[in-house]
Amino acid sequence: MIRKPIITVLGHIDAGKTRFLDRIRGTAVIEKEAGGITQHIGATEVPIEVVNKISGELIKKYGFKISIPGLLFIDTPGHNAFTNLRERGGSIADLVVLVLDINKGIEEQTIEAIEILKNFKVPFIAVANKLDTLFEWNSQPGMAVTESMKKQRQSGMAKLDLKVYEIVGQLHQHGFQSERFDRIENFTKQVPIVPVSAKTGEGFPEVLMFLAGLSQKYLEKELNIEVKGKGKGTILEVKEEKGLGKTVDVILYDGTIKVGDKIALGGKNGVIETKVRALLRPKPLEEMKEAQSKFTNVNEVSAAAGVKIVAPNLTEALSGSPLNVVESKEDIEMLRKEIKEIKIDSDAIGPMVKADTLGSLEALVLMLEKAGLKVSHADVGDVSRKDLTEIETVHQKDSLKGVVFLFNAKISDELQKELDGKKIQVFKGNVIYALLEDYDKWLSEQKSMEKNKKFESVVYPVEFKLIPNNVFRKSKPAIVGVEILRGKLKNDIELMKKGKKVGKVHAIQVRGENVKEAKRGEQVAISIDNATIGRNIAESDVLYSYIPREHFKILDDLKSEFSEEEKELIQEIKEMEKATA
Repeated sequence: MIRKPIITVLGHIDAGKTRFLDRIRGTAVIEKEAGGITQHIGATEVPIEVVNKISGELIKKYGFKISIPGLLFIDTPGHNAFTNLRERGGSIADLVVLVLDINKGIEEQTIEAIEILKNFKVPFIAVANKLDTLFEWNSQPGMAVTESMKKQRQSGMAKLDLKVYEIVGQLHQHGFQSERFDRIENFTKQVPIVPVSAKTGEGFPEVLMFLAGLSQKYLEKELNIEVKGKGKGTILEVKEEKGLGKTVDVILYDGTIKVGDKIALGGKNGVIETKVRALLRPKPLEEMKEAQSKFTNVNEVSAAAGVKIVAPNLTEALSGSPLNVVESKEDIEMLRKEIKEIKIDSDAIGPMVKADTLGSLEALVLMLEKAGLKVSHADVGDVSRKDLTEIETVHQKDSLKGVVFLFNAKISDELQKELDGKKIQVFKGNVIYALLEDYDKWLSEQKSMEKNKKFESVVYPVEFKLIPNNVFRKSKPAIVGVEILRGKLKNDIELMKKGKKVGKVHAIQVRGENVKEAKRGEQVAISIDNATIGRNIAESDVLYSYIPREHFKILDDLKSEFSEEEKELIQEIKEMEKATA
């Protein structure tokens, strides 16, 4: 049997995701004579009759043959819903609608959504929302955008093309080929961009048509399920319901679940085994205004659907974890193994990750590892004292990788103070992309500070000559005018001539003012301790900085910061010192 495709709506915070879903719900309710909309837990079901009524002519035009029973939209906002929808080996979202503001294109949270799509390899269509706000666009409420485009002036179409091709360029930068939906040559290689207005309803016939048609054409194998098999789902939310206690809102993606079934699910301290006491489904949207009760008790639910499950011992249930109907110890063991694979406890030198749900945890770990950061510890929940001990061990080995990432997870003030005292950096937030950006910025600052420290601790290479007739004092200290030939002269460095030490720079002056350093081409006066002009230094001499042997390794680490001329100078100084050792 073919189930409904599960569709998640992603996009930037103000791109219009909620309004997009509201428009789909509203359109379907208006068409209720064709088969009313059903509100599920965390999901909205649009029956295929509604899709055919709204998009039938377009379905015929594009040659799609539809046999799916409808569409199931996940309406929990943001990428959390998407990352929480998972099964062994990937996401259970079959298709994604990526909502973009037609005027702004790809924004910060859109980038995050795109990265998650890449990681889970989920097909998507791009919806360019807010078509009604385009300058010179003549809105046609409720109309297919295919027809609406025929009624536009040339200037309005030119503006639309400009905005669509800006999005095409942005998607290309992220590795996706795309095109306006009516110009697509190959749906397996190009992402369709559908211009819509959630305000006027333009473009929604195309959206529903593409979601149904592409699901049918390219995902038929994935949509085939054994309805009578053991139910498999993912927990979207754990909620306290008055009179019911803790309940779980679940997206069922395979099989059937019944009242009385034994189920196993992920908990904070391992797998929870319990028995279904009740299954609750919300009433259809058009009835909800009159409804005295939000839910209807049902005896069983088949995929794909959203359902609220009432059962004992759900206090420690985890959002994002799998929930399966189980009949044997083997079933429970498989679930335990699946959850264990998401959590990490390894010897890797890398960050610790804590998140509020298993789905978010997995998404953050995937993105960190893609960025080249092997995670040492990853788990759901707030930071504990044990976590602090573990990350401290990593931090001692590598302070730049021994950091903590908190995604919607908390840390007590006491533990935060301890981490601050040990200089262990904590990155907090609810946008994965922003967390990674914060880390990259911090890493760059730390590396820059480290380089500066190294430069301060190491003897810099310098070659300079004494300027004839510029001896101001012969000794105690000797004061002479010099010109820097190569490198950089700094205070307190030892000087050498032909590999032998001849004194130490006491001070550098320019026009009577003390300065910290002098660069190539500059002429300055310097005072030299332990030197006598005419005895160990002559007016015509060329002097060099004396570099201690252990400094050459540091200079080699910093070689990318030196010019070719300075690199040659370091080598020459090294050879001079070797010759007189």
